[in-house]
Order: sequence, then structure tokens, then C-alpha cells
Amino acid sequence: MASTMSAAPVPLKVWIQATRPKTLTAALVPVMVGTALAVRHGVARPLPAFAALAGAMLIQVGTNLTNDYYDFKKGADTAERVGPQRVTQAGLVAPARVLGAALASFGLAVAVGLYLAWVGGWPIVAIGVASVLSGYAYTGGPFPLGYNGLGDLFVMIFFGFVAVCGTYYVQALTLPWVAAVVAVPVGAIGTALIVVNNLRDADTDARVGKRTLAVRFGKAFARAEYASLLFAAFAAPVVLFATGEPGAWTFLSLLAAPFAWEPLKTVFTAEGAALNAALHGTARLQLVFGLLFSLGLVLR
Repeated sequence: MASTMSAAPVPLKVWIQATRPKTLTAALVPVMVGTALAVRHGVARPLPAFAALAGAMLIQVGTNLTNDYYDFKKGADTAERVGPQRVTQAGLVAPARVLGAALASFGLAVAVGLYLAWVGGWPIVAIGVASVLSGYAYTGGPFPLGYNGLGDLFVMIFFGFVAVCGTYYVQALTLPWVAAVVAVPVGAIGTALIVVNNLRDADTDARVGKRTLAVRFGKAFARAEYASLLFAAFAAPVVLFATGEPGAWTFLSLLAAPFAWEPLKTVFTAEGAALNAALHGTARLQLVFGLLFSLGLVLR
């Protein structure tokens, strides 16, 4: 049966499901915001920006597929799973093929990274290598980050600071301090997505030794962490305005606040599968916030 599944062609819609398209806002928004800041400063370059987006998307897809494979292999994804369906656990794709697709995604990210390295030099090489290795190590390798309570930090660093600052740098070949401040709300909402996942799966994760922060410190901690991350995201435009750059237009992002209410309420009142609504709501919030924040950076 396994060999038959391995040989059979996998429908495109299954592969699309495996990439978890609703999570790809975590790759899109940082590049969008970093490019918006580059536009504001008059240093935007379309081709490096597009390559940065392609690389970020490929690393996100590779991370998602690696997570799909290793969570199944380590017993974190079972019939008790309450989150969105995973293709390996559901038997839709053979595990080896999922891992192969993950490695192919990382390989394509490296190929894109060669161009970015040619444009941006050794800093981009360092960023690219660290990003790919960390994406794999999120659930793979001898010390998987997601299994040791470091997943939240990984997302904040790589899908916040690294993605935003790297996108800006590869276009401008310089990095102003404001890029790091601009990265805070991006990374915060991206990390909030992981917090919802970990809160939802805390019980099943604990049984297989997946020591996320929600498992280590409890569900109350995870809920407080989620609220704190959203607060940090909406406070960032105020901090930016207080520094005098980029200006008052970044307050446009505060119009995304209504999109925060439903997922926030769900995080504090729901358990298990009901938290999937908060996951989708947080992804929607990230996209709306990112669009408004980017627009605010471009406008003068």
C-alpha cells in the first residue's frame, strides 16, 4: 500500500493544501513592508524585491512541508489532531515525498538566494544560509526549534527582523535603524500565528514531548503572549511617529484593529478545534495590517 501511494501521482490541489497557503502571509507581509520602506527612501529595486519574495515564499513552504513530515514521524500529528488536515498524517502523500518536496523548496530558495547574494554580497549569504537551516530545523534535525520552545523566537527573528531588514538591504545595500522598528509589528503578528497553533495543540503536543511555550508555561501564558504580541504590533506605529520617521501615515495600520477583535476573543474563550477560527483570523489580520502599514510607509 505504501509503495502504491508513493508511485501514484499526487493531485495539484493536495500539494497546494500541503503548502498551507493561508500561512503564506507570514512570508508575503515582511517583503511587502520592507519594500514599502525602500520605496519611501527612494531605493526600491523591483527585481531584488521580487527575488526576496520568491525566496521567502519558498522557505515558508519548505518549513511547512518539513513540519508536516516531522510532526507525523514524531507522533505529534495523529488521528487526534484538531488543526487543519496535514497531508502526511491523512495519508494523502507518502512521507518520503513530502520530505523530498520540502528539500526541493529549500533548494529552490538557495537558487534564488544565489542571485540575491550576487546583488547584496556576504550579508545576504549569511541571511540565506541561516534562514534555510532554521526553516529545516524548526521541526527537523537533532534539536528541533519547535519542539524545544524556540519556535516563537524563530518566527520573530526570521519572519520579522530578518525578512523585513533583508528585503530592504538587498534593494538599498544599506540598513537604517528604522527598518528594525518597522519589522516589529510584522514579526509580532507572524509570531501570534504560531502562538494560536501551539495553544490549540498544547494537549496533544504535551503527550509526545513537543515542548512549545504553551506546553512549558501553560495555556494562560500562551493567551497572554498572544495579546502582548498584538499590542506590540499596534503600538509600533505610535513609536515610529514619536521618532519622527516614517510619519503619521503609518497610523493607517490602526484601521486593522477591528480585524484583531474576533481572533483575540476566540483565543481567550475557545479550546481545541475552535481555535482554527483564530488562526485564520490572525492570518487575515496580518495581511490587512501589512497592506495598511505598507501604504502608510509609502505615503508622505
